[in-house]
Amino acid sequence: MFHSRYLPCPDCGASVDRAGDSQHDCSPERLADYQLFGLRDEVAELETRVRDYLRTSAGRFDAWLAARQVRGEA
Repeated sequence: MFHSRYLPCPDCGASVDRAGDSQHDCSPERLADYQLFGLRDEVAELETRVRDYLRTSAGRFDAWLAARQVRGEA
């Protein structure tokens, strides 16, 4: 069976040479991207739930009130 020389870093997902002697340091940007990728299902569910809420009468009122506050009318 073929074994890859590279393995994904468990923290950031970057390909790391397992035969290399150097220590891998996760970049903050890569770490944030990888963590957000892991939360993609929860983010999609949140978007759906917010959209569903904004279709309710309470959600429409909150959207109207927020727009009014942004315009400085409240």
